[in-house]
Amino acid sequence: MTKTTYNVDTVHSELGFQVKHMMISKAKGAFNDFDAVIEADVDNLTDSKVELTIDAASIDTRNKDRDDHLRSADFFDVENHPKVTFKATDVKKKSGNDYEVTGDLTIRGTTKPVTADVTFEGESKDPMSGDTVAGFSGSAKFNRKDFGLTWNAAVETGGVLVGEEVKVNFEIEAHKA
Repeated sequence: MTKTTYNVDTVHSELGFQVKHMMISKAKGAFNDFDAVIEADVDNLTDSKVELTIDAASIDTRNKDRDDHLRSADFFDVENHPKVTFKATDVKKKSGNDYEVTGDLTIRGTTKPVTADVTFEGESKDPMSGDTVAGFSGSAKFNRKDFGLTWNAAVETGGVLVGEEVKVNFEIEAHKA
């Protein structure tokens, strides 16, 4: 089979994250505006091309003040760095429908390799549109300080306000172009 291009259906997809808050809980959020192009042969995903672009200003933690702070120069600096990108450089099959996707993540102009665990959920036909649709889910984690996201504040009881490790979770529904 040959590679097919898939475009993300953002209505049926989610790109979320979580980070430790005050050392005792987790702050969660999502990016509401993102796009990805996936070029893949579903029978051999190890040769796939994946490029993800995220509008950093679309960050949503359900708290306007926190979102505005995250958009500021203390964090994403969206005025100077409006996009976060991920471009796959290697796809390895682990077992069954589970893969390890390594790629270049760029945040605030800094690019570092990040590896995501990805599950191919299968392919189906949309009964409404007739489109062929593929599903992918997965997660990754990285240290935010590696990308210049270093702002923090001390907590009175010890520790810091914002943890260093960011966990990303995603559910992707993509339609054959």
